[in-house]
Amino acid sequence: MSSNRILATHAGSLPRPGRLVQLYAHRVNGEPIDEALLAAEGEAATRAVIARQREAGIDIPSDGEQVREGFFLYVQRRMSGFGGKWARSPSREFDAYPEFAERRRQALATTTGVTNFSPPMAIGPIRYEDRAANAAEIDGFKAALAGAGFTDAFITAPSPGIVAMAMKNQYYPDDQAYLTDVAEALKVEYVAAIEAGLMLQIDAPDLALERHLTYADRPISDFVGFVERVVATINAAIAGLPRDRIRLHACWGNYEGPHDHDVALRDILPAILKAEVGTFMLPFANPRHQHEIKVFRDIPLKPDQKLIVGCIDTQTAFVEHPEVIADRLERAAEMVGDPTRIQAGTDCGFDTSAGMGRITPDVVWAKLRSLRQGADLAGERLF
Repeated sequence: MSSNRILATHAGSLPRPGRLVQLYAHRVNGEPIDEALLAAEGEAATRAVIARQREAGIDIPSDGEQVREGFFLYVQRRMSGFGGKWARSPSREFDAYPEFAERRRQALATTTGVTNFSPPMAIGPIRYEDRAANAAEIDGFKAALAGAGFTDAFITAPSPGIVAMAMKNQYYPDDQAYLTDVAEALKVEYVAAIEAGLMLQIDAPDLALERHLTYADRPISDFVGFVERVVATINAAIAGLPRDRIRLHACWGNYEGPHDHDVALRDILPAILKAEVGTFMLPFANPRHQHEIKVFRDIPLKPDQKLIVGCIDTQTAFVEHPEVIADRLERAAEMVGDPTRIQAGTDCGFDTSAGMGRITPDVVWAKLRSLRQGADLAGERLF
């Protein structure tokens, strides 16, 4: 963090080039592809997004998840135990909006990309097998960072909760046993990120999203219990790692929709804040949740914890005005109580599953430039 300016970062995934998206889409459809070409395209795309982040004024960049087909789907290629496919049910909110749901279905049907809603299942014991792939991603990222002028950077890894919920359990005797083995496998990536000198971001949309998916018809207490179990599992997986190098990103799903079935932040924040991490990242730019920054006035962070404030909506092509971003950051500083404990970020990633991002690259980079400008405005006023 900075004591005299607001640092700018984002949630991880960035637009992938069309050639790369096509390769991922072909592979996920079972079509043969040139793996060497895929690796080369991923490496080139990583270098390109590092340069673009520098140009946009981002302080803490990621590799844009360019060498992954999706923010959690990629684990099926690094871990054993996954196979087959199943159709995950969409959000229950769409039941109340059939016209919107049909329009959305038609749009997705004509999109070239990788969907998160046809994932594999757990059909055997989950074990982390391909450490070389993880090492190659880290090495490629660090090579792209060399000489780029950044003093820090982060790499993402999924929460065990989103993997266990999205990749249906068809093997383990109970969900907790499955969750525990997934966390143990993911620990390989958690530790590797820290040992490589990178910040670790754990992507945990499950901590809010699953309320209107798996837990849509169950009491809120059941969902809070789920959040607490996932957070406890995360804490076990990161035990011994430096808390100030770990950030946790939670959200209500990175898709355009009514979102009027989302769980209130106030209901889940106490459970989320039990995570033994140094920084939390939450979305406060979208119209459904931007008012919830006020919750931090009543449910505060621990004194050594910080907040990355979602100031950019990743589902609209509107380029947020720097003054809007500055206003959001100033309000967040007021709620948290200390401007040195906030950073400027995005609500979620821009291409969390290859080709499924709604925003074109030219608008994405304009948004990130505006994020930098808004963070500078807020910094001038707050410091």
